[in-house]
Amino acid sequence: MCSEIAISVSGISKRFRIYDSQRARLLQVFRRKQLFKEFPALEGVSFVIQKGETVGIVGRNGSGKSTLLQIICGTLTPSEGEVSICGRVAALLELGAGFKPEFSGRENVYMNASVLGLSDAQTTERFAAIAAFADIGEFIDQPVKLYSSGMLVRLAFAVAIHVDPQILIVDEALAVGDELFQRKCYARIEEIKARGATILFVSHASNTILGLCDRAILLDGGRKLTEGPPKTVIAHYQRLLNAPADKAALLREQILSGMVTLHADSTPTSPTAPLASPSTPDWLDPHLVSQAVLAYESQGARISDPELYNAQGQKVNCLKTGDTYRYRYRVHFERDASHVRFGMLLKTTTGVELGGATSARQIANGIPAIAAGSVLSVEYRFTCRLNEGVYFLNAGVSGDCGEGFQHLHRVLDALCFRVNPDNTGFGLGSVDFSCNPHWSLDE
Repeated sequence: MCSEIAISVSGISKRFRIYDSQRARLLQVFRRKQLFKEFPALEGVSFVIQKGETVGIVGRNGSGKSTLLQIICGTLTPSEGEVSICGRVAALLELGAGFKPEFSGRENVYMNASVLGLSDAQTTERFAAIAAFADIGEFIDQPVKLYSSGMLVRLAFAVAIHVDPQILIVDEALAVGDELFQRKCYARIEEIKARGATILFVSHASNTILGLCDRAILLDGGRKLTEGPPKTVIAHYQRLLNAPADKAALLREQILSGMVTLHADSTPTSPTAPLASPSTPDWLDPHLVSQAVLAYESQGARISDPELYNAQGQKVNCLKTGDTYRYRYRVHFERDASHVRFGMLLKTTTGVELGGATSARQIANGIPAIAAGSVLSVEYRFTCRLNEGVYFLNAGVSGDCGEGFQHLHRVLDALCFRVNPDNTGFGLGSVDFSCNPHWSLDE
């Protein structure tokens, strides 16, 4: 088993004892009567992660994600079930966990590296690289109790990635660093992944899961609801996250039982789908239809009729780089709403967000009041700055219907479009930055 599987989790459950007071906790030692309530943080969670896989764990706050990682790392003991690990593990769990506040950064580097399996001689060989990556300057020789949270995570991450982990486990620690450090960390994670290491991490950033992971797992209420392709799991997670309280429990059970189905492959046409006929205009392909539309539950409004139009007013789904288009949808208001804003978002087929816009940057600048029964047409004009490929558009409306400002309705992957090949350009990747090559011969 060890030749193929990095992490095996079988029937893991974890129950915490909750006491009403410290006195009750003390009295429990002397009494047979149960003076506590059991809180089930995890219930029968099972999954297997193959060597070389990158797997993300998502879920609402309190779903058991951090508890699960701590059990996998061995810092918590499960109430039931077994965990099997094959390979050297480097973990970033609670911020600064394992660091001694009175010790200097240098001393903590040696101490943590030894826990992760390095000898003092190996740590000495790598210390310069660790210090350079952490980039905390002279603070490396100061007690870590003087460190900011950002400095602490820099040093902890620098140690973890320089022990050459076969399994890297990260629990949302990178959210503390600034953007430049986060990018440096993710670039290093990508390097570790390319070397064949197994990576398991918790993140609330959907783009991170979509961009890095081969697979994702959704936890809620301590139970594993589903696992599979990141785009499918993230769609379930977002739908659960935005569901009204009275419908969340039912949706949770539907996901768990497999009654809610989404297309794992967001590509709108299958290899056997017929191509547009010669008589079909080159700006419209009738077979190019989103197969991954996901509409959230209405919270007072409902979106319909998303469409794309070109400058001539023709409905389109085949775009040309550099041309201007209009994205339209209608919003039906079922309840009175205030501070109303609209939004659109453009994504790749893997779900990576490329950009979008809102009708008002601040809540206070939204439409002051819209009466129930009103229907508004929303339009965004944009210039296509994308290279060849298939892309998706979201639609959204937010406002206050009496319960505070929130999403009133969202439709993910509302429609898709293709940017046709442009043999005259030089662009690579998704976005066209109008880069033009020039060269000259040095003399």
